[in-house]
Amino acid sequence: MSSDEVYRRIYDNPKFQALVKKRGRFAWTLSALMLLAYYGFVCLIAFDPKLLGTRIQPDAVLTWGIPGGIGLILLCFILTGIYVQRANGEFDREVRQILEEAGQ
Repeated sequence: MSSDEVYRRIYDNPKFQALVKKRGRFAWTLSALMLLAYYGFVCLIAFDPKLLGTRIQPDAVLTWGIPGGIGLILLCFILTGIYVQRANGEFDREVRQILEEAGQ
């Protein structure tokens, strides 16, 4: 069996089409969450800079902007971890099943 035939069998498999849609929807959802958080933070800086410049406690040096920025970075790592966990688990399992059905 040639490579082109295998590729065609994989592409024509309804499970493959469903996987592509599911994976794309999941990736776009996580991307939208990250973009909303990032642009929300940037808009907060732009439209209400005093809020993030407010000290956590009156005698503290730390302002609310620092934990907000750190939280944004942590959110990025968490969303990446969620994607990697699902990709290495559910999505890889489905890919193996599709390849087995295609004769690979």
